[in-house]
Amino acid sequence: MKANVGGIDRILRIVVGLALIAWALLGGPVSAWIGVVPLATGLFRFCALYPLLGLNTCPLDGNK
Repeated sequence: MKANVGGIDRILRIVVGLALIAWALLGGPVSAWIGVVPLATGLFRFCALYPLLGLNTCPLDGNK
């Protein structure tokens, strides 16, 4: 797995993921647990959907 999530993309994924999880914990809908997905992709710096779409936001072209 080469990194394909970088910079602002990574920060936004982590923030949105944490916000959704917090919402779920504070009584929001069960569907808010989907926040685990952007959180994980931000932390691991890999999004499985990006190669299928031909995207890469990692500035080192995934070599890190």
